Order: sequence, then C-alpha cells, then structure tokens
Amino acid sequence: MTKPKVLILVAGAALLFLIPKLLSAQITDKNSIVAKGAQVEKLGDGYSFTEGPAVDREGNVYFTDQPNNRIHKWSASTGKVSLFTDQAGRANGMYFDQKGNLVAAADMDNQLWSFDQAGKPTVLVKDYQGKKLNGPNDLWIAPSGAMYLTDPLYKRDYWTRNPERQQDGEHLYYLSPDRKKFYPVDTTLVKPNGIVGTPDGKKLYVADIEANKTYVYTINKDGSLTGKKLFADMGSDGMTLDQQGNVYLTGKGVTVFDKEGRQIAHIPIQENWTANVVFGGKDRSTLFITAMGSVYGLKMKVKGI
Repeated sequence: MTKPKVLILVAGAALLFLIPKLLSAQITDKNSIVAKGAQVEKLGDGYSFTEGPAVDREGNVYFTDQPNNRIHKWSASTGKVSLFTDQAGRANGMYFDQKGNLVAAADMDNQLWSFDQAGKPTVLVKDYQGKKLNGPNDLWIAPSGAMYLTDPLYKRDYWTRNPERQQDGEHLYYLSPDRKKFYPVDTTLVKPNGIVGTPDGKKLYVADIEANKTYVYTINKDGSLTGKKLFADMGSDGMTLDQQGNVYLTGKGVTVFDKEGRQIAHIPIQENWTANVVFGGKDRSTLFITAMGSVYGLKMKVKGI
C-alpha cells in the first residue's frame, strides 16, 4: 500500500523540478507579434545541419542540409519536404533574386552560385582579385539587384585545396547588379555572418558574430554603405525582418528587436543552436527556423517581407 504513495511523491517532486525549466523555455512576446496560442512546431528532422532558409514567390521555403550537400524545399501548400538538389556546393545562406533564381553562398569552393528553377547552378563569383574567398556565408539581394555577401572564415574538413585564408581579412562584399563589380564595402568587421536589408533598399543589417554585435548601415544609390551604427549588442548566425521592421536574430533560439534596437521577444528552440530564419507560407506569416538537425515553424501575427 505504500508504493503508490511513494510514486506520487516522486512524480510530484519531478514535476516541481521540471516547472522552472518549462517556464524558462516559454516564448516572451512584449509586442504580441506571435499568433495567439501558437507554439513552435517541428516541420522536419533527420538532417545533419540545416541552414540558409529562403522563400520564393509562392511562399515555399528552400533550406540547406549543408554537411550532406543538399538543398531541400518545404512546400507552402502541402507542408511536405522534397529534395531540390544534391549538388548544392555545400550551400549556406541563400536568397531568391528577382528572376526566381536561388542564389547561394556555396562554401565548398568558396564561391557564390545561382541555381535556376531546375536546380542547375551557375558560378557568379569565384574569387576576389584572383584569390579565393574565405567561405561565403550569407547574402542579401537589394531591390536594385545588387548583392551583399558576408565572408567569414570557418575552416572545413572538406577543404583539401587552399585551406588557409587568402584574403587579408573577413569582409562584407558588394556585387553590382550587372555582376561586373565585386569588392569589399566594410573591412572592419571581425567575423561578419548574418545579413538582411529592408525592402526599400535603404538599410542593411549585418551581424559581427565574433564581436557579438549587429550593425545597421545606410545604403547609398551607388551601393556603397555609410552611417554604420550599432543596432544590438548581439551577434547572429542568420536574420530576417518582418513588415513592422522588427529584426530577428539567431543563436540561442530567436531573439527579436524592434527597429529602434529594443528587444521585444525571444523564441526558445530546444536545439543547441538556431542557425537562420525566414518568413514563409502562402501569406508569409509562418516563421521558418533552421536549427541543427531540424526545421521548425511558428505561426506569427506579423508577416515577413
């Protein structure tokens, strides 16, 4: 007769032990940007390391399984995941251009690639001044068609040629709309990583992940950057924006800042590291999150750009 009582006490103690952990893992949302009652939902798993989510015109989300050299497609209409290509150039960050091509930071040979809708790649950038890039990581494409690319150095075990850094630093680069000019536009960053710009093409956010800072720049008509300012005392692996101008940074879950740089939300993810985010779905109201071996979704009140 005593065993059930012991079990009840033990179960109660275990529940009390778990309560602080459960509470600490709750979503914080000061500005009510998350849909009422929404919870983070796992959309897929079994990958090695997911990265680079990019959304097309229909709201489908393409993401990479970088170590396995694959790009997958999550369907906005069915919620199912299919293989887009298994020759992805070890793509990391990605973004769709105005023509519907998927542009990717192809880490395998330190290049910038563009995939057509059939998955056929074209190399857009193979080096800078005849020297290999460190390892293109993330990119953003402006309304003008110009591209901004972060190029940190993360040594890979699959680099068999030129494993050491050839560039004089880890820089932020600019590629002109006609693809004829490619050069660094900020050489002062320690390790640039996540990047996103505003839909009007006037502001650019860039994370310096090693310095644990995120900066905002003014984009000039010629593509140059001025007015660099500290936006947040936090680095980021990847980032996105919503229509209110809120900025979503990644790392330990997803941390959201308003356009003035004030933290307004935090979305915990059970994985050790959250790599990147984008808004997807037909109405762009699902926050799509890549984290370690899984991908997640969260229904939002706000919509992505």
